[in-house]
Amino acid sequence: MSAEFPSAPNASRRNRGFEAASRLLKERIRTAGEARGFAVARLLTHWPEVVGEELARISRPVKVGYGRNGFGATLTLLVEGAAAPIVDMSREKIREKVNACYGYNAIARVVLTQTAATGFAEGQAQFTPAPKARPAPSPAVQAEARDTAAGCRDDSLRAALEQLAQNVLTRAASRSPQKKG
Repeated sequence: MSAEFPSAPNASRRNRGFEAASRLLKERIRTAGEARGFAVARLLTHWPEVVGEELARISRPVKVGYGRNGFGATLTLLVEGAAAPIVDMSREKIREKVNACYGYNAIARVVLTQTAATGFAEGQAQFTPAPKARPAPSPAVQAEARDTAAGCRDDSLRAALEQLAQNVLTRAASRSPQKKG
C-alpha cells in the first residue's frame, strides 16, 4: 500500500466542493476589497502578520485611497483615541511593512482616524484586549508539573510540557469546588 491516500473514495469529490466554494466567493471578496481600495486582500486578512501583533491589536486598516495620478496611495487606519500616539510614532514602520506586502512602494502616507470604543455604528472598532496576566501557580502545582515532564530528555520540550501541565493543573484546581472549613 502507498503512503498517499488518493484512492480514498470521496477524496476528490470533497476537494472539488471546497474549490467550487472558493471560486464562488473569490470574486465577491475581491470586489468588496477593491471597493475600499484594497487591491491586495492579504492586507486585510493577515493584518497581524503584516504589521505585527502589537500594532494589529490597536489598529485596523479601513481604506486605501489613490491619488489622481495613481501613485502615492493613502492608507487610512482606524485607531482608538488612547492608542493613536503609539500608532502615530509607528507610521513609517507601518508604511514600510504594508509596501512590503504590496511588493512595491504603493503607500505614500498613513492617516489615522480616531474613534471611541463605543459610538457610531460605522465607526465602531473591535480591538483585541491585551491578555490578562495570570497569577503564578502554587509550589505544589509547579512540583507536580515538573514530575509530569521529568521523563523528557529534550530541555525545550520538557519546559513546554511543564508549562502545559501547570496550565492544566491550575485550570483544574480553579474549577474544582473549594472545601469550606
